[in-house]
Amino acid sequence: YPHTLIGDSVTIHSGAVIGADGFGFAPQEAEEFKKIAQIGNVVIEDHVEIGANTTIDRATLGSTIIRKGVKLDNLIQVAHNVEIGENTVIASQTGISGSSKIGANCMIGGQVGIAGHLKIGNNVRIAAQAGIGNHVKDNETVMGSPAFAAGNYKKSYVLFRKFPELLQRLENLEKKQQHK
Repeated sequence: YPHTLIGDSVTIHSGAVIGADGFGFAPQEAEEFKKIAQIGNVVIEDHVEIGANTTIDRATLGSTIIRKGVKLDNLIQVAHNVEIGENTVIASQTGISGSSKIGANCMIGGQVGIAGHLKIGNNVRIAAQAGIGNHVKDNETVMGSPAFAAGNYKKSYVLFRKFPELLQRLENLEKKQQHK
C-alpha cells in the first residue's frame, strides 16, 4: 500500500497485508455507519519478521508502528494506530485493537485479545488466550480473561478447581448444623 515504510532486513511472509484500511466507522442516523478515511501509514523498522496472513492496518492519522526487532507470528491482526515496541514477540491468532501501545521486550502468547486504546508496559508477559481490557504495567505477567496478575490468577484457578469439593464440605457442615 502507498506510504508504507519498510526498514532493512525485514521478512514478510506470504499473504501478509500491510497498510490496508483500519476499521474506522462513525455511527450515523438510521443505524448506518460512515467510513472514516484512513490517511495514515504503516512504519516497519529494521529486523522485523511478519508471519503469513498477518494484517497490519494503516493509521487513521499518523502511523501504525512496528519497532525494531519485533517478531509477529502468522494470523495476527494489528489495528490502526497501534505501536509495538522493540524486540516484542507475538504468537499466532492475537488481535490488537486500535490505538493500543505495546512496550519493548514483551512476550504475548497465542489467541490474546487486546482492547483498544490500552498501554501495555515494557517487559510484559501475557499468557495465551488472555483478554486484555485494562492497561498493564511494566514487568507484569498477566493471564486469564479478563486478564489479571498471574499469581492471583493461579490462586483463583486452584480454588475454582477445588470448588466442587469445597461445596460438598459446606453442604456436609450445614447438614451437621441442622441435626444439632
